Amino acid sequence: MKIHADLNQRAVVHSEALPWVDSPMPGVQRRMLERDGEEVARATSLVRYAPDSYFSAHTHGGGEEFIVLDGVFSDEHGDFGPGTYVRNPVGSSHTPHSKEGATILVKLRQMDPNDQTQVTIDTHQADWAPGLVAGLTVLPLHAYGTEQVALVKWAPGTHFQTHRHWGGEEIFVLKGTFADDHGVYPQGSWLRNPHGSIHTPYSEAGCLIYVKTGHLSHLATVGGAA
Repeated sequence: MKIHADLNQRAVVHSEALPWVDSPMPGVQRRMLERDGEEVARATSLVRYAPDSYFSAHTHGGGEEFIVLDGVFSDEHGDFGPGTYVRNPVGSSHTPHSKEGATILVKLRQMDPNDQTQVTIDTHQADWAPGLVAGLTVLPLHAYGTEQVALVKWAPGTHFQTHRHWGGEEIFVLKGTFADDHGVYPQGSWLRNPHGSIHTPYSEAGCLIYVKTGHLSHLATVGGAA
């Protein structure tokens, strides 16, 4: 299966317009944003767990990164509420489940195997810092090599300068509406700007985005599941 699998191409998906697709496990459904592979795949997805659902135990051959959008997502390592950001490195294992139900944004098979840092951040309790322009505040989540991951808050009416993406950029709009000279992206939008692309981002209404940069020019396909 290939969905927006060419990393050299710009991609925009309004996730709330996508159907929920059943996974192999009852009560676990997906909205597939990008995918290269079948059940084991390099993938970016929204995954929804119904109450009292679970996914089979599995090992992350290529690592796993997720942020909890709503509900409480759990595994044998803990319970993760809304706004929790987690990175499980290459070779890690778990058995995920949700007692009350949860929705997560998850990325699979997209980590450097040398990046063995396990990360858990409650973004509601973390310290934010001023951004590069007035109206931006930033919460760094992880950095390794050229890859940078952060949450960014845009105050209403904030404009950023035109810039080029060395290594590409990936954005998921968590709240509000993000925009640039190519379009307008409401809550739930996912966009990928390839290596070397240029844009001029802004937000008239204000927004909160997950953003990853510097990772697309050398992204390797390594193992994963779910």
